[in-house]
Amino acid sequence: MGCSAASAQSVRYSISPINADIVLSKENIRKNIEYLTDPSLGGRATGTEGAHKAADWLEGNFRVQGLLPLAGAWLHGFNTSEGMGRNVVGLIPGSANPARYVVVMAHYDNLGTLNGTFYPGADANASGVAGLLELAAMVTRMNTCHKIYRHSLILVALDGKEKNQAGAAELWREISAKKLLDPVSGQPVEASQISLVVNLDQIGGTSAPLTDGNPRFLMMLSDDATAQRSSLESANRGKGFGLELGFDYYGSKDFTRLFYRRISDQRIFLEHGIPSVMFTSGITLHNNKPTDNAASLDYDVLKDRIRLIFYWLDKVL
Repeated sequence: MGCSAASAQSVRYSISPINADIVLSKENIRKNIEYLTDPSLGGRATGTEGAHKAADWLEGNFRVQGLLPLAGAWLHGFNTSEGMGRNVVGLIPGSANPARYVVVMAHYDNLGTLNGTFYPGADANASGVAGLLELAAMVTRMNTCHKIYRHSLILVALDGKEKNQAGAAELWREISAKKLLDPVSGQPVEASQISLVVNLDQIGGTSAPLTDGNPRFLMMLSDDATAQRSSLESANRGKGFGLELGFDYYGSKDFTRLFYRRISDQRIFLEHGIPSVMFTSGITLHNNKPTDNAASLDYDVLKDRIRLIFYWLDKVL
């Protein structure tokens, strides 16, 4: 597959993000969500056999995509009251300033099976994990086209979101204890080296639109000064996505504060002064219910959301 340049000046080329579109696949997004929501995984509750199967599967995906393990391993275990949790962590090295990092994360755990009732967790949060895997593939594709990214990209599939964000807390513990080692430099990833944390949490729903009757939307929750919202708006206009963008939670300051600062995995990073962004399509009537299954998602809209997030991330990196 050849690579396209957006522009050329002498022998210096700007590599267009359209090169990544070739690896973005609606069919793959659906396949991954169908796997994560299969009854054989039991809803992926932390500490269960189904969650461990999901973690092993994610490790395999990280290996195949060529992500590098941090501190010598893709799987980073931690204890919870429900048993062993496991984050899955991989690195795509940057070129210009590789000791600066952008962290993109999505939790893969869900409620599991409670009192015999199976909770598939398609939107919450197989959708975010599917987005994480597609973004990894797209950035890897750009690297093969010799795109020079300023920062290194750390991708994390988090466990323990439903256990008081235990996986995010463990990731922060590893960073603060200087135990998350960069596989290229051998040096610990320092908190001061993290430029931005990006959390994908429920990005597949369309049944709670910002405007009635318009399923094509996406919310970015962030502080005004750190989000590069203009880059998101520019990509949305310039590339013809036509998604309705929201920068708060349905116009409510209280709910924006709740989802951005308290009950999502970016919370601990915000508490320690790390700039953070959350992408979401909001809570719907399916969330935390047995009806949150793979058939409830709109894969055309989900694909466009992932593509738009990538075009924004391409500028951030």
